[in-house]
Amino acid sequence: MTAGEEKFWYNLTTGAVERGFESPAVDRAGPFDTAEEAAAAPKLLADRARAWAEEDAAEDAWGGSTGEDDQTA
Repeated sequence: MTAGEEKFWYNLTTGAVERGFESPAVDRAGPFDTAEEAAAAPKLLADRARAWAEEDAAEDAWGGSTGEDDQTA
């Protein structure tokens, strides 16, 4: 048994918590150490997506231009 088969996964299609490789990889989020952690995957994924979006927005704003300097005469 591989390490991934001993872990828990969240099925993105069905919303079920699974142990091991029950579903195709494209349908799984994880691995997680416990079933409880896997069940919380939707919130974790949303929190991470929000943090990445905020980080991207901050990077885009850093040294950004108002557009005035980019105009040619």
